Amino acid sequence: MSVIFDQMLSRYEIKTTEDRRNALHEVMQQVTLSALYRAGFFDKAAFYGGTCLRIFHGLPRFSEDMDFSLLKRDDNFTLQDYFDIIIAEFYALGRTITISKKEKTNNSQIESTFLKDNSEIYNIAFQTERSVKIKIELDTNPPLGFDTEQKLLMLPFSFMTRCFTIPDLFAGKMHAFLFRNWKNRVKGRDWYDLEWYVRNNHQLGFNHLKERCVQSAHVTADFSQQEFKQLLYKRIIETNIERVKDDVRPFIKDTEFLKIWSTDYFLQIADAIQLQ
Repeated sequence: MSVIFDQMLSRYEIKTTEDRRNALHEVMQQVTLSALYRAGFFDKAAFYGGTCLRIFHGLPRFSEDMDFSLLKRDDNFTLQDYFDIIIAEFYALGRTITISKKEKTNNSQIESTFLKDNSEIYNIAFQTERSVKIKIELDTNPPLGFDTEQKLLMLPFSFMTRCFTIPDLFAGKMHAFLFRNWKNRVKGRDWYDLEWYVRNNHQLGFNHLKERCVQSAHVTADFSQQEFKQLLYKRIIETNIERVKDDVRPFIKDTEFLKIWSTDYFLQIADAIQLQ
């Protein structure tokens, strides 16, 4: 059955070690989604984040992590109930994996403001190639106010994945853009995604953004669209754009378009955001 895994890899242009690593990440992500579908996971949860945008909407950059949200709060829900099915799915395709819990810490080089007590984080890695791994995270107490849709994948077999709709994917990205706390480097992928949403004329789901911001205690319940724009301008002005470029380069093939990136460029992008 490894022929299916190889078929999935063959769809990618692989010229460098980085190309192969990115392709392996994405195939692993798709196999994981297929296993979760078999297990009925998407009756209770939805996929969101940059990897969702990459796989289902053609975002032209690679993404390493997989983010999931329950459809409603359930403190007793655990990803561990799905491990056996994920492991079996990879085994059927000729690959052996390990799944390990990722401990949440505030002492890491990269500190996120979004590692909540009621989120679960695990790493999936090949048993013989542990440097190639994906991180999966599940929010068991999600901010609500989002809509979902069913999206089709046809490999390793045809199946549906419940995903956040584009406006609410955009909302999640803007929450990260505004409040992600990086100690030593900026996550340029957030900026790349912001540009992609605006270029493709997607609206931002402000109600879900507000739910996220209130739950993370960054704003109060009367948070307005005008206040959002002010926070966005402030974030752009205070960020070193060269660091933004440095972070995103390994995840994209064509880096020429980064030349135009500047503070003024992103301020104009911010002005072009359409709120739903």
